[in-house]
Amino acid sequence: MWERFSFYGMKALLLLYLLKHHLFTDNAGYDVLGAYGGLVYCIPVFGGMLADRYLGMRKAVIFGGLLLVLGHAGMAIEGSAAHVVGGQVVRDEGALRAFYFSLALIIMGVGFLKPNISTIVGKLYAEDDPRRDSGFSLFYAGINLGALFASIVCGYLGQTLGWNYGFGAAGIGMLLGLAQFIWGQKYLHGHAEPPEPARLRERVLGLPRELAIYVGAVVGLFPVAWLMWAVANGAFRLPGDVSLALGLMILVMVGVLVWFVWFVIARCNAVQRQQMIALITLIFMCLVFFTLYEQTYGSWVTFTDRMLTKDIVPSMVNPAAQAASTAAHVDFAAFVRSAPWSIASLLLAPLAFVVSATSSDRKPTSAAPRVLFGAAVVAMLVFLVRDALVLPQTASSLTYLGAMFIVLLAPTFGALWAWLGRRGMDPSKPTKSALGLLFAGLSFIPLAWAAEHAGATGQLASVWWLVLAYFALEVGEMCLAPVGLSAVTQLSVRSVVSLMMGTWFLATAFSETLAAKFGKLASLDIPEGTAIDMAEAGAKYAHLFWLMMWIGIGFAVLAFIASPLLRRWMHGVK
Repeated sequence: MWERFSFYGMKALLLLYLLKHHLFTDNAGYDVLGAYGGLVYCIPVFGGMLADRYLGMRKAVIFGGLLLVLGHAGMAIEGSAAHVVGGQVVRDEGALRAFYFSLALIIMGVGFLKPNISTIVGKLYAEDDPRRDSGFSLFYAGINLGALFASIVCGYLGQTLGWNYGFGAAGIGMLLGLAQFIWGQKYLHGHAEPPEPARLRERVLGLPRELAIYVGAVVGLFPVAWLMWAVANGAFRLPGDVSLALGLMILVMVGVLVWFVWFVIARCNAVQRQQMIALITLIFMCLVFFTLYEQTYGSWVTFTDRMLTKDIVPSMVNPAAQAASTAAHVDFAAFVRSAPWSIASLLLAPLAFVVSATSSDRKPTSAAPRVLFGAAVVAMLVFLVRDALVLPQTASSLTYLGAMFIVLLAPTFGALWAWLGRRGMDPSKPTKSALGLLFAGLSFIPLAWAAEHAGATGQLASVWWLVLAYFALEVGEMCLAPVGLSAVTQLSVRSVVSLMMGTWFLATAFSETLAAKFGKLASLDIPEGTAIDMAEAGAKYAHLFWLMMWIGIGFAVLAFIASPLLRRWMHGVK
């Protein structure tokens, strides 16, 4: 929850921060967003491999958490706002250098943390445990609880108080998350320890192997930061308008695919071979899905900012909240009155967990932990509803809609899969993935209609089109993403589970980059101080959204056709 709070809190602001504070063009902003998103999901391939072979998952998570804390702290260095002098944009280059290095810290930190957290969840269940899919659905709800509060807190603070407030809140969240993981590691019951502790003490280049891994990661920060600078400045592009960051991802992908072909031919028996091929196909479905999904932090954000109303129920919004928050550095009381109440939830959630877990340890049969946690959940929902209805919303804060629907839908889908499973009617993982692609494609229809309406009338379209789009998209995500994570832990050969989890995130890396490239189809050139051309913008956004719809539906049809074969190749894995 905390890691996703910090990650999505920063991501909700990233594109608008580049466009509004540093005056990047749409194309340059999408390039940075795509490269950052791609690298942040590409590096987990290495983090998973190092955890599998040497570090173990617990050490990898703690090291990744430390890097993330430093990275998010660096993001709070806002610097001076860019301005135009003689037709040229003048930017604070010192702040931008800190920005690129902070992105590198986050990229490297996620690489060590993210694949190993997911793998730990899989290890807590026996291979034949029917609760696995439901467990991953609840795990996914925890992830999205962090994303939910990130948008409503960081997104709101960043666009009202100042960008550094939003980024700073994300950093504080990561620090608390690291502390909570260290406190709660006793509940892992040894499942995340190094496979061979003696190998960590072997010397490599004159250093103990464990220290060498940490030093190598720190040294690697500098080329990653340079890559982000090169992408932002359009430097050193490869043929075909391929950035160096994308070139690195292509190189990693080729390496992984070569390894995969060798592994399934040389190291797998017939059953394992078919299971691994089924898994790589499911991973490809995830790549397509997240190419559609990641529009939510790219084109959906700029579309919301430029062409949609923002408030869900305008009559309930407190108009003084946003004005008061701008003076928060002078009047703390004004800030308290206008700040998101969900800030309290961020402290209430982990506190309820710690108290509940401690109470349960002392008396396992006690009902007190469930009562306490239930009360905390009710309070968090009340705070959330208040923030959604009373606070003036922004394009970045409205990204909370996706996580909100996930949190609300996760218990429903967890119960649905369990209910269908007891009756022998639970859809196979390939079928669930096909459903996910279908709903992802359908989610773009409301936005395409909204874009056409706004373009034709010259008026902002209703934010409720965005609400409908998010609902459809998150139904698709609940069908596809949790079972995809579960499939990695079930279908992988045991010795390469974390590496295959890294491959799952590598697919997500390409989806981030592809999403940014598609998003550039709706790029607009809006000179400083001029109004947006609603007709041109509506046409561009509508074209992009209809294209995304057909991609989702087309691949969904192919996935439905392939489902029976993939199910046979899974050899009984549910």
